[in-house]
Amino acid sequence: MNELVKKAREARACSYSPYSRFGVGAAIRAKSGKVYLGCNVENCSYGLTVCAERVAVCNAVSDGARDFEALAIFTEAEDLTPPCGACRQVLSEFSKDLTIILANPGGKKELRLSELLPLPFNKHTF
Repeated sequence: MNELVKKAREARACSYSPYSRFGVGAAIRAKSGKVYLGCNVENCSYGLTVCAERVAVCNAVSDGARDFEALAIFTEAEDLTPPCGACRQVLSEFSKDLTIILANPGGKKELRLSELLPLPFNKHTF
């Protein structure tokens, strides 16, 4: 298991998901090589829930990172779990074509953000 997936798996252990019981961990690597972690944080008012991917991005940005090369997402789900639409939009703000690694105990798959969000609305668009 590569290091980024291992970090995402570790982050999942911190997930606060008492409502869905669907823990997600994320690890995003900045171009500097530094890795930032995130886990999903639920709220009984579901609209206030924050996804692991956005937590990782916010941790990175609050430390001054703006350029990213890869993101790993780890769940225990049977199927690999891609980022939601809101996370895809946030990721596109910081990377034209980020490498995304979807992982679970059964395996992993690498793809590009452009495959998940082919026509992004972001600063690179205009």
